[in-house]
Amino acid sequence: MIPYLVNLATLIAIFGILASSMNVLLGYGGIFSVAHATFMGLGAYAAAQIALLITPDLLLACLAAVIVTSVFSVCLALPSLRVRNEYFIVASLGLQMVAVAVFTDAHAITGGMGGLVGIPQAELFGIPVGGGFAFLIVCLAILVLNLLIVFVLMRGSFGRSLMAMRDNESAAQALGKNIPMLKTFATLLGCSMAGIAGALFAFYLQFVNVESFTIQQSILIVAMVVIGGIGTFSGPLVGAVLLLLLPSALSFIPGLPAEDIGAVQQLIYGLLMVLLMMFRPSGIAGRH
Repeated sequence: MIPYLVNLATLIAIFGILASSMNVLLGYGGIFSVAHATFMGLGAYAAAQIALLITPDLLLACLAAVIVTSVFSVCLALPSLRVRNEYFIVASLGLQMVAVAVFTDAHAITGGMGGLVGIPQAELFGIPVGGGFAFLIVCLAILVLNLLIVFVLMRGSFGRSLMAMRDNESAAQALGKNIPMLKTFATLLGCSMAGIAGALFAFYLQFVNVESFTIQQSILIVAMVVIGGIGTFSGPLVGAVLLLLLPSALSFIPGLPAEDIGAVQQLIYGLLMVLLMMFRPSGIAGRH
């Protein structure tokens, strides 16, 4: 039972980072992207290649993930500078679909549908930290650091400018805010954090393939933010805990076949989002 709880807590920590990074884009910047799993995948593949070809050092793998996702975040930042609202959602959807196709076909880098297997356990300063409780502590430490960075940035001038842009982009621009800079930096920050989560995910599973980075994964990350509370500090973490505990709870329902859990889970996700939009649009952790 304890190993199961440790694994579940590790997954919650990883998705807590992902949801928090999505909240930077959607909650604070008003940038609604459905391509977040793309950057999680880029970070995961970058970290896996470093671990397989060079060293399983976690810091180096995370650095590689940040560099790769930062470079490719331009692919998301550029459309955000030219289009808004539903047009940007469509643009990010196109990016997600292109990424899945590339992940599937770039066999030399991603292993194709077979993925990358045999990723070694992570090391930190030469000390193995890839197993069980030690890796959980590392993931929790990175989650806390991630939340601290978001907390500090969003309560400074950058965060206030970003939220002003979210609430009324034209008014923020009229007040002298540099909208292209705000969107670019928010995208770079959110995508880089997603890349770090992807690196942790690769070391956690010791295997990555394209099925972990599809549009369904992006929608799950968005759902965590929406259900937990858009633009709140604790909301993404609340959403990650709730939506990752849900499949575990469903598995204990007597008479529910294992192959039906996924469908029931998706049904509950959708129902939760509809009910929240109707009765509590600010999310679970949001203000009334």
